[in-house]
Amino acid sequence: MAQQPKRTIQSSFSSSPRSYSSFSNRPITLLLLLLLALFLIFGVLLPWPGSPLLLFPNRVSSYSTSLSPEAKSKWRDYTLAEAAKFVAKNGTVIVCAVSSPFLPFLNNWLITVSRQKHQDQVLVIAEDYTTLYKVNENWPGHAVLIPPALDSKTAHSFGSQGFFNFTARRPQHLLHILELGYNVMYNDVDMVWLQDPFQYLEGSHDAYFTDDKPEIKPLNHSHDLPPPDQNGETYICSCMIYLRPTKGAKVLMKKWIEELESQVWSESIRFKANDQPAFNLALNKTAHLVDLYLLSQVAFPKGGLYFNNETWVKETKAKHVIIHNNYIIGYDKKMKRFQEYGLWLVDDHALESPLGKLQ
Repeated sequence: MAQQPKRTIQSSFSSSPRSYSSFSNRPITLLLLLLLALFLIFGVLLPWPGSPLLLFPNRVSSYSTSLSPEAKSKWRDYTLAEAAKFVAKNGTVIVCAVSSPFLPFLNNWLITVSRQKHQDQVLVIAEDYTTLYKVNENWPGHAVLIPPALDSKTAHSFGSQGFFNFTARRPQHLLHILELGYNVMYNDVDMVWLQDPFQYLEGSHDAYFTDDKPEIKPLNHSHDLPPPDQNGETYICSCMIYLRPTKGAKVLMKKWIEELESQVWSESIRFKANDQPAFNLALNKTAHLVDLYLLSQVAFPKGGLYFNNETWVKETKAKHVIIHNNYIIGYDKKMKRFQEYGLWLVDDHALESPLGKLQ
């Protein structure tokens, strides 16, 4: 994660003995020193609203909650089956997995989902108790925690063991929902919806997914699983998936879990320490058993294309459905890029989210 720049304060007082030669100046000097000390105390320990220390409040302190002990116990006992039943509409659940550092991104994503009238179908799989309590306090019934809770301080650091542990649980959650009989759409929360994605889920295939490569495809490209490259690899993204509760989709999820269980995190492969390589292995090994569908690149562009090819974006304007803010590492960098492209909505439109303004 990018480090916040350290604030430095240079003294406005001269170090020359002349500064203190006059007795009459001493009270003024002492007063100024006292004011400077108070500034440091209140400016560092109690930052003002515009301070860099408050740009990411979740990093400084936990979100507050007014939930009673009884309410917290209720949400701790809340099961995935109960939660899926509560949120499902037309047999479909929209799922994301979130740890507390990413609550602002969750809120940003929810604003865009709400604009497409699908917020009631959203189920937040909380990876820590702060997220579980905060979401259910503001939006009862829309968050569930499947033990064990993860360390929220490391679960969002790309390439870390915490990030690997965070993403490795994804296919288990999705398989459980499929076994409950629901269609399920999974999104990472570093995405924004510009249109309703469900109209692009053509046919009745088992699994729908997107290509992570930034190379431009023809508008009428094939919807088959792309062939492996010269290294024998495909680059399908595991961050936007739609599954139907079919035998084929369950076979795919089980194979994904199996591949993850055989993948051990280590520092030497830390930039592959996420669930996507295992997802691609599972896709290729089960392609003969599963009805797969590659979604349109123009409708579901990746960050490596959308944010890096202005000409393509202009040529395909009004055809984009979900934008993924990937191909960039770091919480701060992701937020800044959303801000630069007018896709960071939380500051001005938080009330459009069912969570409202998070505090």
